[in-house]
Amino acid sequence: MRDIVDDLMRVWHSGRTGGLATLVRTFGHSALPVGSTMLLDPDGGVYGSVSDGCYESVVYEAAAHAARTGRRELQRFDGKTGVEVSADCGTIDVFVEPFSRIHFPEFAAVAKEIAANRPVTVFTVVWHSDPEVIGQHLVTDRRHNTELVSLPESDVFVSSYAALPRLIIFGANPFAAALTVQGKLLGYRVTVCDARETFASPNSFPGADVVADWPHRYLNAQAAAGEIDSTTAIVAASQDPKFEIPLLTVALRLPELGYLGALGSPAVHRRRVEDLEAGGFDAETLSRLHAPAGFDIGARTPMETAVAIAAELVAARSAATLRTQDFHSAVSVS
Repeated sequence: MRDIVDDLMRVWHSGRTGGLATLVRTFGHSALPVGSTMLLDPDGGVYGSVSDGCYESVVYEAAAHAARTGRRELQRFDGKTGVEVSADCGTIDVFVEPFSRIHFPEFAAVAKEIAANRPVTVFTVVWHSDPEVIGQHLVTDRRHNTELVSLPESDVFVSSYAALPRLIIFGANPFAAALTVQGKLLGYRVTVCDARETFASPNSFPGADVVADWPHRYLNAQAAAGEIDSTTAIVAASQDPKFEIPLLTVALRLPELGYLGALGSPAVHRRRVEDLEAGGFDAETLSRLHAPAGFDIGARTPMETAVAIAAELVAARSAATLRTQDFHSAVSVS
């Protein structure tokens, strides 16, 4: 829903009714995660998706029917329901409902929290023994997994929207501009920081917060304010030692980060390591630093380098997710 929140608000403010489809459960292969949404606006425009192409048409018709009739229902789509699809498409459960300010009056509050980057959770009754209860929404700031919860007399789908993870890029240059684009695409809240006010121009980094401050001082202040956590990604895009070494000294002393990378050639990195070792960092600590940042794909331009770093960010984020899942599995077993 986060990716189409502006489209949803446009329909909500129009006073007209669209159709909303939400992927609430999958069986077998699904290219999109549970919680993905598709909006059918009153003029027939489509925003978002709940399927990778297998069920687009039938979900479209179901959302259109919900918009016309006001019906809210949980539907299952698979090859057995008369839809001609590939055997690889699997089975999906989708909740369809009409969408407007009348049908979902709480949505403005949801959109406000998402825009402010604050966590918000929406509980939706997708099945109940009393049909009048189906489609009711409850909005809360309680954190929860995004999942379908089965209760004795009802099924409730929980859509949880956490605050976006941060990507902080130190060094205002073309590499930072390219990485800002990739970071936004990956769902990061991007900040670009540079001590040089002339280069720290918001117009050069659309969609990013731009800060003119010494990198190490800004990172120290953010850490002290509790704004840095295990999901935060940091990239040093400046290879100037007077900015980079104090910054990396602060970053490597933080308890945990989602990703820490630094641009530069192997020769630049050797000099960097020597400086950091002279500052007291051992090999184990320095192994946390991805440098040169990004997978080796032969990147030459700023955008190619940004793609390489983005791929490494995804890999680091996926590894962290797997570690968390393994931890929770171990806890549940014990």
